[in-house]
Amino acid sequence: MTTAVWFVLIGTLLIMMGLRSPILQRFRLTPTLVYLAVGIVLGPSVFGAFHFNPLKQAHLLEVLAEIAVLVSLFIAGMKMPVPFRWQEWHTPVRLAFISMTISVALTAAFGYYVLALPLGAAILLGGILAPTDPVLATDVQVRHMGDKDPLRFTLTSEAGMNDGSAFPFIMLGLALLSAPTSYELLGAWMLKDVLWATVSALVVGLVMGRLLAQIVRKQHFLSSEGPLLDDFLGLGLIGVVYGICLLLEAWGFLAVFVAAISLRQSELRLAGTNLPARDAGAVTDSSVTSIQTGESTPERSPRISEGSLLFKEPLERLSELVLVLLLGGMLFFDSWSFRAVGLALFLFMVVRPVSVLLGLLGSGTPWRLRMLVGWFGVRGIGSIYYLMFAIVFGLPEDLAVEFIHITLVVIVLSIIIHGLTVRPMMLKWWP
Repeated sequence: MTTAVWFVLIGTLLIMMGLRSPILQRFRLTPTLVYLAVGIVLGPSVFGAFHFNPLKQAHLLEVLAEIAVLVSLFIAGMKMPVPFRWQEWHTPVRLAFISMTISVALTAAFGYYVLALPLGAAILLGGILAPTDPVLATDVQVRHMGDKDPLRFTLTSEAGMNDGSAFPFIMLGLALLSAPTSYELLGAWMLKDVLWATVSALVVGLVMGRLLAQIVRKQHFLSSEGPLLDDFLGLGLIGVVYGICLLLEAWGFLAVFVAAISLRQSELRLAGTNLPARDAGAVTDSSVTSIQTGESTPERSPRISEGSLLFKEPLERLSELVLVLLLGGMLFFDSWSFRAVGLALFLFMVVRPVSVLLGLLGSGTPWRLRMLVGWFGVRGIGSIYYLMFAIVFGLPEDLAVEFIHITLVVIVLSIIIHGLTVRPMMLKWWP
């Protein structure tokens, strides 16, 4: 396909989505399903108009997926309606860390005993496929600032955290592929990749989000002439936080999500300090109301939180379109092996529900919420990034090819199955 054809294709799809075609609404098709269908039809599976080779283009695909995940995590963090309090966050934290670990273990067991993979490769595959996705799960995401729907909040916050909490298992799998299992290896992994990388990511995210909020507040008081460039501030925070984490060998995905929450909640808190004591308690509600209605109150409502989303949400949708189109262009008929399909079904029907139920034991979470969360474990761009990361890191070619087939099938089936069931299930089972 020529460059001109690509422009026409992507432009047409964007116009269709922008107009909200009645055909798509009638059949309740999600945008991701449409992009995937177009990619498969034009890709090597049907017409062969284009083919994107993930093995040869691993560096490019890694960067594209990395950017998409970072932007999506920042947007998700900005939309979180509550600050860090255990009462509100205990369910997603359990899912992101306890359920994540169980999911990796069950998937690794399937890979080791059923697919006959080496132990390191099985753990690596579990890490690649375990995280849920904040990019493709748009129908079960938090819709706007102030959206406190328990199901949407739980799924969005879980996806925001487990894109970072999966990284230790990626590193463990890669380490076991290049060295025999030993107490020294496991000890170093626990100290560096689990404790240090996780704690330092949380600290960096919290500090940098709060620091930027303080800087913007002081700038606003010192010079109220000239508007601040909120898009640049938000993108700058993503870049600084992620860069610091790379230097510290911390988990940047987790840090960016935490930084967005910290920035948003710090802005709300600082806005409250500018009001008389009798009005301070109402700041959050008034800010949320103004965001939902589109009204702005410069003295009270946060600056960056509002403005940066106007640019980043379209960027997120564009990256989703491009990556899902490329996903369709990676698939061949021989990708659909019994091994790949079997693992995908095991992941959806066994791993996700079991890991959610075990991770939430004793949490007091309503059973209806547990069951819906146990079904809507959408896999997507995060898995593509981890796969490309492993390939660039030096994953052997034979394993890389098999993992590409498995990961693509899992993501495609997740888009189809979850995409077709999300709206009916939300209408029937969730108020």
